[in-house]
Amino acid sequence: MSQIMSAAVPPTGYAERNAGYWRRNLAVCVFGSFTTLVSLSMLLPFLPLYVRQLGVESRAGVIQWSGVAFSATFLGTAVTAPLWGRLADRYGRKPMLVRAAIGMAVVMSLIGVAHSVYELVALRLLAGLIGGYASASTVLIGTQAPRERAGWALGILSTGALAGNLAGPLVGGFLPGLIGIRGTFFAGAGMIAVAALLSIVFVREDFHPGDAKRRGARHVAESARRTNYAVVAALLATAMMVLLANMSIEPIITVYISGLGVAGDHVTRIAGLVMACSALGSMLTAARLGALADRIGSWNVIVGCLVLTGFAMLPQAFVHHWWQLAGLRVVMGMTLAGLLPSIAKLARSAVDENSSGTLLGYLQSAQFSGQVIGPVIGGQIGVMLGLHSVFFVTGSLLIACAGLAGWARTR
Repeated sequence: MSQIMSAAVPPTGYAERNAGYWRRNLAVCVFGSFTTLVSLSMLLPFLPLYVRQLGVESRAGVIQWSGVAFSATFLGTAVTAPLWGRLADRYGRKPMLVRAAIGMAVVMSLIGVAHSVYELVALRLLAGLIGGYASASTVLIGTQAPRERAGWALGILSTGALAGNLAGPLVGGFLPGLIGIRGTFFAGAGMIAVAALLSIVFVREDFHPGDAKRRGARHVAESARRTNYAVVAALLATAMMVLLANMSIEPIITVYISGLGVAGDHVTRIAGLVMACSALGSMLTAARLGALADRIGSWNVIVGCLVLTGFAMLPQAFVHHWWQLAGLRVVMGMTLAGLLPSIAKLARSAVDENSSGTLLGYLQSAQFSGQVIGPVIGGQIGVMLGLHSVFFVTGSLLIACAGLAGWARTR
């Protein structure tokens, strides 16, 4: 009799089984994403100093190795995010969260005892390969939160990550003076270890490893046939454009600001402030735009944000004072903030529940690919066409991407 009843009543889905956990898990993931990204980004102010300590003496060498070491983490994350997303579908989302936190804490400690710049680059790459706490959080919350609240939840999670990226350089600006550069890495490892402990103790997940097997290969094949790959491709392209647009100005921003009449001894400080402005703007609107996607639809928010961001890029080419650029970067951050939560919300419904972690992993990979490609494209355009052209080209790409998203919406 029990077998008949179990056959008649289908098992509840993953989101339904975890309906009582997602709010607490969201709080832990916001804290963990904040602390891990603070730890990863706080080395920006003193990275050239650390590279010099590791034996690089020439100015050109310090600049080159600093750039390589900083980008290595994002490259590593872009490579392995789809793998971790697939493993999350197979073994559960919480194990991937704990794995990322523990791995990053260990690697951050090892960076503090590096003896050469080659070890620094290798460890930064390893941090990306085995880390990715924020990516694992997106997979967990993106699949646990109810569909009608997913945009808001992912917006809150994005706010925590953005706050970490904003606070990291500020922490890195004063902490080495108190405990030394190597001590700063150990402090960062300690913060990530706290996030790991909280994830182990407080994150809850009701995951059934046998779900995918019970559904069978036939169901998987039917799900694959229902998947609209053109829409998935549009989502991946949009996810890449978010970070590409934000990072395209990074290689030229110091030179651009120096041409706006800023004194030479203030250029670096002003450049750092302008870089942080987009993250500040995104923090102000990420949760609101995520909630808006829940009400009016994710595609509408994506198309609108892409168009507004594209137009916000254009006047940045005509500024005469650094504060005008900073204000426009805040506006750009405010419009960019609605993209990632809306994209992740759509990805959840684009594929079968047991494949959502894999697709979210690919989205994270596309996002970090944009973070790697953006500075390269921006630098090349700046050299070949001039600094102002970076804003025109990036704005045009965003508006073209809005057209792609509009087409995908009709599909």
